[in-house]
Amino acid sequence: MPPSVLLCDEPTSALDVSVACSVLNLINLLRHSLGISVMFVTHDLAAARLIADRVLVMTGGEIVETVAAERLAHDITTDYGRRLVDAVLA
Repeated sequence: MPPSVLLCDEPTSALDVSVACSVLNLINLLRHSLGISVMFVTHDLAAARLIADRVLVMTGGEIVETVAAERLAHDITTDYGRRLVDAVLA
């Protein structure tokens, strides 16, 4: 029986772009084909948007914001979240 949750902690942080893309594609394949939930911990907002339905922004160990992944660039309201998004878009 497959697991119901897959925990991925910075799974692409030390990988080159092509290998990281393969890992992200595999996670998405597992997520959809097995119907499992994925908790994807990352500093890479582009990867988070690709994998996640919802993005939770944390600072100091606290969740400060929850946003639909497809609305990440538009619906961030906290200063910290905005700085994260702006750093990626810059």
